[in-house]
Amino acid sequence: MQYYSNSLTSYQRFMTREVKVGNLVIGGGNPVRVQTMTTTDTMDTDATVAQVIKCIEAGAELVRITAPSKKEADNLANIKAALSAKGYHTPLVADIHFTPNAAEIAATIVEKVRVNPGNYVDKKKFEQIEYTDAEYIEEIERIRERFTPLVLICKEHGTAMRIGTNHGSLSDRIMSRYGDTANGMVESAMEFLRISRSLDYHQIILSMKSSNPQVMVHAYRLLLQQMHNEFGECYPLHLGVTEAGDGEDGRIKSAIGIGTLLEDGIGDTIRVSLTEDPELEIPVCRDIVKRYNGQATNLSSSTILPIDKLPYNPFEYKRRKSFEIKNIGGSHVPVVFADLSHLDTISRESLIAIGYTYNSVTDKWTISDAAADYVFVGNNTINFDLPGTLSVIMPQQHWSNQSNAINHYPLFDTSSFLAATEKSNAIQFVMVDCYCTANNTSDEQLLKIAKDPTVVFCLSSTLQHAMPAVRRMFVKFMELGIENPVILITDSNHNTTDEHLIHFATETGALLLDGMGDGIWLTVSDKVYESAKGKMANLSGRNYISNTSIEQFLNATSFGILQATRTRISKTEYISCPSCGRTLFELQETTAKIRKVTNHLKGLKIAIMGCIVNGPGEMADADFGYVGSGVGKITLYKGKEVMKRNIDSEVAVDELIQLLKDNDAWIEPLQHEA
Repeated sequence: MQYYSNSLTSYQRFMTREVKVGNLVIGGGNPVRVQTMTTTDTMDTDATVAQVIKCIEAGAELVRITAPSKKEADNLANIKAALSAKGYHTPLVADIHFTPNAAEIAATIVEKVRVNPGNYVDKKKFEQIEYTDAEYIEEIERIRERFTPLVLICKEHGTAMRIGTNHGSLSDRIMSRYGDTANGMVESAMEFLRISRSLDYHQIILSMKSSNPQVMVHAYRLLLQQMHNEFGECYPLHLGVTEAGDGEDGRIKSAIGIGTLLEDGIGDTIRVSLTEDPELEIPVCRDIVKRYNGQATNLSSSTILPIDKLPYNPFEYKRRKSFEIKNIGGSHVPVVFADLSHLDTISRESLIAIGYTYNSVTDKWTISDAAADYVFVGNNTINFDLPGTLSVIMPQQHWSNQSNAINHYPLFDTSSFLAATEKSNAIQFVMVDCYCTANNTSDEQLLKIAKDPTVVFCLSSTLQHAMPAVRRMFVKFMELGIENPVILITDSNHNTTDEHLIHFATETGALLLDGMGDGIWLTVSDKVYESAKGKMANLSGRNYISNTSIEQFLNATSFGILQATRTRISKTEYISCPSCGRTLFELQETTAKIRKVTNHLKGLKIAIMGCIVNGPGEMADADFGYVGSGVGKITLYKGKEVMKRNIDSEVAVDELIQLLKDNDAWIEPLQHEA
């Protein structure tokens, strides 16, 4: 196996063992399966059956149902029987956390059980305990004794199992030896997998979920490498970013984590965990996987050079070294480029969409935290004074007529740059179409361009499978010692908002997760712009985007991708679990309420968890947590420490705000003027 994938330069599906889940086969060369999880009370048979049917009709190939205790596990039989009577035979998955007895019951009823090795036998009390080697082995034997009955029941009944590790619920034992790391996640799952293999049970799927896409991607890569090195084979993988949230943020974060792995042929089934009704997750799943299911051969390209040696570590985040040009590269956060070239004319009002609002009375600009750093204007001309934080890019020929304009810079392709006699004294942007046979750039040309210390490269690829081509160009830069800053250009020609979000997040997010890129430039094709008439509402009926201009959508998406990859923080981050049968309050409504009053708290991470299963463990690195602790009761956390217990849900949001104030984490919503 090369690195963690069969190929990093062309699309090749990673071949895993096949696992049967009822009448569905997962792994091997089978399509990437899509699934979701119900939000109803499992004891409410009629409501659960109705919701399962909604999910199936939306396209779910598996549906997971929570079974937190023996009574819910027993009721799975009634749910399954009712579905069968209505003609529905889609496999069901029982979700188990703390109760081995419930898992053993469920395994005799449904087609698959999911266990979390962090809390199935082990416990998490947030205690740092030092284990000797002998004590550690003794704990493994205790796990074997408690886990073996479930394995034997699954083996007898032909029931599949998912060993589902979550970053935020690693046991105290794992934490004591491996820390809060991707390596700890992998070892947590491998302990259970080794026990299963020793009992000749192989109907296993694994997952490595985290609310942080960086951690999630690194963990899956490490798991594949570990399985291959230890067993010489790999089991199917269930991909997902846990507690992704809702709206565009949830879709962006999920697409970055899931899409990064699918791009390399990794992953056999996916679930997008949105804080929305479960049937709404399925269209997003289908949008993510459709470019890989049935189209794999069309994504490969022989024009991308093979990689002999990977010059960076794919198992940990480290930003590519680049030197600084103005505010790009070096230690600067990635910059955001806005594209206003489709507009007939550009006025002060045009800049509202990209974070700048002009006040004619005070003659000042108000600048939001999500304000673009550069704007591409095409052949338009700016006839007013710009805020000092915004620079203009235009095609080289148009720029040459305005070369004296302040903060205006030229955009070249490689051939026009090499032939140019007039250049900026400060910055030149040079576009490279990576590994396109019609426009390949030689190593000699790249080195000649890179010798100019004012050059910022803008990388994109017109190949259908573009991300590996751009990644391969980064490897080429590292091989040649080129350290000029790089802007990632991604164009979308899709039809709906979800498709645009997924395309941008996958193509660009995958590179940012590996430390590649000093800026981001998202565009849509002329065809998309014309068909939408400049408004995203014409592209999708989704309820999280309404009558937004394409320019505003692209700007918000750019900052959303940088936020999700943890490379530039510009807003509050919400770690919000999807509802399930364990949820103890109205999660969607509460999430919206908390978001409304806290969304100005730039850089703060707030977790909103429906029950104690998902919090505090699943909150991982959240700064503050809002967790259901009983029906209508909320417990508030600072980090992993309980601050207020069992607050009435009617006043809990106000209490959260007070907690933020008490800990100097609250600021009044103000904007900055320039």
